[in-house]
Amino acid sequence: MSHHHSRAASTTAAKAEQRRMAVARRRARSPEHIAAARAAIAEHLMAYLTGSAQPAAGGVIAGYLPLPSEPLDPRLPSRLATAGFRVLLPVASAGAALNWAEYSGESRTGDFGIQEPVGELLGIDAVADAVAVLVPALLVDANGVRLGRGGGHYDRTLGGARGESIAVIFDDEWVDELPAEPFDVPVTAVVTPGAGVRRVIGSG
Repeated sequence: MSHHHSRAASTTAAKAEQRRMAVARRRARSPEHIAAARAAIAEHLMAYLTGSAQPAAGGVIAGYLPLPSEPLDPRLPSRLATAGFRVLLPVASAGAALNWAEYSGESRTGDFGIQEPVGELLGIDAVADAVAVLVPALLVDANGVRLGRGGGHYDRTLGGARGESIAVIFDDEWVDELPAEPFDVPVTAVVTPGAGVRRVIGSG
């Protein structure tokens, strides 16, 4: 028992260290680097999500409103909505699974200082049938294990989502292997500026 506990503790410590380094690396990126990554990722995602293999307009896509250091273009929800998708954005509260509201173009600052959609809360299961869930991450490995910011908000969402889950990261944030814990729910794909959307091992 104690052995298992120490292993779990060391996994937690390893994740904390990797999280700290990943956040520091993001803070060091230039605005130009971030802008270029955002533009490339937005094009990859638009091409992928509106491609012939994907369902027609009216499908649900779960997005999010990025922090300034994140490689997701904040205009992407608007572009997806214009393309005919129903875009849901997360509303976070401490200790709870993410709730969702439909993107309307309006946002406000939520509990965590992150931009959130304004509108009716649709419940935690609103994204269960989403075509794709875009997932923030700091690092993702070849098995789809992702290192988030440690709130655990997305694990419950991904556990209930039947569509694809696509982590959005910079090129150098795709790594061979991350320490995984039992409750970690892997993503099925990643998108990076340089390589576009890639399926991960074991996602069919």
